[in-house]
Amino acid sequence: MDMNSTTDVRQGSVAHLLEGLATRRIDVIDLTTKLSHATPTLELPEPFANLIDFSLEEVSAYNEPGPYWKHHNIHTGEHIGTHLDAPVHWITGRGGKDVAQIEPGRLTGSALVLDVSEEAAANPDFLLDLHHIRQWEATFGPIPQGSWLLIRTGWEARAHDRQRFLNNDEKGPHSPGLTVECAQWIAEESPLSGIGVETVGIDAGAAAGQEPPFPAHHFLLANDKYGITSLQNLSKLPPIGAAIIVAPLPIVGGTGSPARVLAFVDT
Repeated sequence: MDMNSTTDVRQGSVAHLLEGLATRRIDVIDLTTKLSHATPTLELPEPFANLIDFSLEEVSAYNEPGPYWKHHNIHTGEHIGTHLDAPVHWITGRGGKDVAQIEPGRLTGSALVLDVSEEAAANPDFLLDLHHIRQWEATFGPIPQGSWLLIRTGWEARAHDRQRFLNNDEKGPHSPGLTVECAQWIAEESPLSGIGVETVGIDAGAAAGQEPPFPAHHFLLANDKYGITSLQNLSKLPPIGAAIIVAPLPIVGGTGSPARVLAFVDT
């Protein structure tokens, strides 16, 4: 590398990012729900099988099995807490990518926040429709290629109360989601890499009754688009201008993975 190219690197975009982080001009916001045995998880009705909740199994703790260290075995399902859905998770994406095959570039991008928390507070079965996205675009401009649409519903306030978070009654679960038209547009026409939600899954609680059932899963995962769930702190992000990093475990054959999701925001 010659001197000119070295100077270019030092003055490049990465250098500006590192300087911004070091000087706190760029803040890092954790969008991840903490993972423990108490983290609310999806509850499917019979006869469907459910994943296990997250737990730790002690192997040693500075004792005879390991005098200088402490470590655990992890017991968990793939789709627990803040997690990413890979295409192979759904029948429509069964020939698609597993978690380990998703390109790193698809797991980063612009973070676009669409706030419908007032609508969801008034109606827990609220469905985001395409006209909501068009209204957002009219205010903030076109959706950038490879970006992530993060849907703020205020559901994060329920995350530490399993009953309120899942919001089940005799008719089933009630939580916000997408209309069929919106899910299909995101999957087939939008430049998005994926969506992020504050709820337990990327579909509405009552999505089994939509046609097709669970349209976000049905359309997004069939079209190599991704979903992340159980997000926190979306209120700390601007509608545009933030960047997101989604970091799932690269599980070979994995249909999903718990993920750490971080956002970079100008202070």
